[in-house]
Amino acid sequence: MASGWGITGNKGRCYDFWMDFSECMSRCREPKDCALLREDYFECLHHSKEFQRRNRIYKEEQRQLRAAAQKAKGGGDDGHH
Repeated sequence: MASGWGITGNKGRCYDFWMDFSECMSRCREPKDCALLREDYFECLHHSKEFQRRNRIYKEEQRQLRAAAQKAKGGGDDGHH
């Protein structure tokens, strides 16, 4: 990361986040002052928040599909003949 070059020879995709975090660390009093910039940098590298969000969306979609299937299976009969 220190060079700033990505694998294609261009600037690395997270280099700007790294520079912001690095500059903050060089001028801050305490490392915790740069926590949000560190978080942004790590999210750029690993996408963990994005994956967590996608997983939550997927689980909710599956829950809704199961609920709709259950309703269609047993919910069509409202007791009137």
